Amino acid sequence: MPRIWAGVDIGKEHHHCVVINADGERLLSRRVLNDESALLELIGDVLALDEDALWAVDLNSGGAALLIGLLLSHDLPMVYITGLTVHRASASYRGEGKTDAKDAFVIADQARMRRDLGQLRPGDEVAVDLRILTTRRTDLVADRTRQINRLRAQLLEIFPALERSLDLTNKGPVMLLTGY
Repeated sequence: MPRIWAGVDIGKEHHHCVVINADGERLLSRRVLNDESALLELIGDVLALDEDALWAVDLNSGGAALLIGLLLSHDLPMVYITGLTVHRASASYRGEGKTDAKDAFVIADQARMRRDLGQLRPGDEVAVDLRILTTRRTDLVADRTRQINRLRAQLLEIFPALERSLDLTNKGPVMLLTGY
């Protein structure tokens, strides 16, 4: 069981990290730039407090990718707490309204108290490939929608009755229009 817990409220440009001990006392509270050197310094400072630390994050992709990658490369244990869980839990903590520091404290405290949190591990090849494929499919769907909307807008300007009668989501009407 860890002796300290580091909760990180993830942001695009900055993260806020709060480290607590088994009694829930703050040992460190710091805003850090989402930059490799700043994050490595933070990791070093947390490990200087105690080598037996459990990291907790509220995002598992996007802006958290660099921090997660650094933690995984250093073989540091890390759990993921959903944003909804943080939001609901923060209602039971007093003071400060909604701040990054409060959210980071809630994340660390939830990691300290809960035993049902899933540990983040490096993704296996199938999961990585599936994420790439679904992202590519989402991009293709967005491109097709954009093309259909552009074609509808042009038809509306030139021939409104034809635009109303054609269903451009089917292949036939699109093939018909490519001939002209």
